[in-house]
Amino acid sequence: MKLWDKGGELNRDIESFTVGDDYLLDRRLVKHDCAASIAHAKMLGKIGLLTKSDLVRLVKELQEIMRLDEKGAFVIKKEDEDCHTAIENYLVRKLGDAGKKIHTARSRNDQVLTALRLYEKESLGLMKQKLALFKASLRSAAKRQGKVPLPGYTHMRRAMPTTVGAWLGCFSDSSDDNSLFADFVLKLIDQSPLGSAAGYGVPVLKIDKRLTASLMGFSRPMDNPIYAQMSRNKFEATIVHLCSQVMFDLNKMASDLVMYSMPEFGFVKLPDAFCTGSSIMPQKKNPDVLELVRGKYHVVLGEEFKIKSLAGNLISGYNRDVQLAKGPLFACLDAVLAALGIMSVVVEGLRFDEKKCALPAELFATEEVYRLVEKGMPFRDAYRKIAEKYK
Repeated sequence: MKLWDKGGELNRDIESFTVGDDYLLDRRLVKHDCAASIAHAKMLGKIGLLTKSDLVRLVKELQEIMRLDEKGAFVIKKEDEDCHTAIENYLVRKLGDAGKKIHTARSRNDQVLTALRLYEKESLGLMKQKLALFKASLRSAAKRQGKVPLPGYTHMRRAMPTTVGAWLGCFSDSSDDNSLFADFVLKLIDQSPLGSAAGYGVPVLKIDKRLTASLMGFSRPMDNPIYAQMSRNKFEATIVHLCSQVMFDLNKMASDLVMYSMPEFGFVKLPDAFCTGSSIMPQKKNPDVLELVRGKYHVVLGEEFKIKSLAGNLISGYNRDVQLAKGPLFACLDAVLAALGIMSVVVEGLRFDEKKCALPAELFATEEVYRLVEKGMPFRDAYRKIAEKYK
């Protein structure tokens, strides 16, 4: 039974179109919706809308759903539409009238917002862990081969000398900034939208939003229910922008490594275990893993644009359009977590070839200029003198 069912029959084509793939996407939200429902039930018990017996039974069955979900045994059918309906239907089948009370003082609007917010907090926590592991792999590589010289490039031409350590350090410093950004995003989204209901609060009942926020681990509730609904667009856009910033770094590193590992350069060797082959050319060792990481940046950018575009031109309050942002959000978070993990493995396996990384004399041209400046020659004269040498 659908939560909004009033006894009429919905056109099957309309039903299929409006459900879309939500019932599949929502599998990853089940445990979060149950956690929010447990907090909500405890609050209903506190304000006298659930008996102690009903509360105990509801919490027990919600925990059972979480156990079933962990084993992959909790099924969300297309006719359920989403995990929220599947969970309530389960509770009603098991508990009868007690199950029918779980939706008291809630709307699916604040339900999905809350489940998503909990999922986002969990995912960002994982991202921070992956960023830390990625940075650790960079430190390990720098300790191993950081002093190896490396040509620095501008305009895709050799320019000035640098080192493997400086190149790795670039991504380490950027990871620090990404972690700061992640901290900001976590602080921003650490607000519970539960209690905003359809977007205009709960009439008559004196609900306790601070209690549910605390029980779910949020630092505070959202006071304005209209903003709670608007925050879905704003917060998701901020989260996916963090994703694109992390993927930008990984794209840059992957692009560098594809070039550095080309036989024509040979600065770095990718282990055979990291490379794929060709179905027709037996000699090929292809850096597919780096090409896919490089490509995923553009996938994430596309998903970011979808989310930001979907949020535009909507009036205040809930609009069904935002349902279409759920898939892109999940895709961005999945891409970043996978790419951070695999690039940590790649960095650990890198081995730079000191002979191939040897620096030609021309890379020290700028240094020669400043040696002359140090001796008193005007910079422009020194520049032109050294330019003549390398014509």
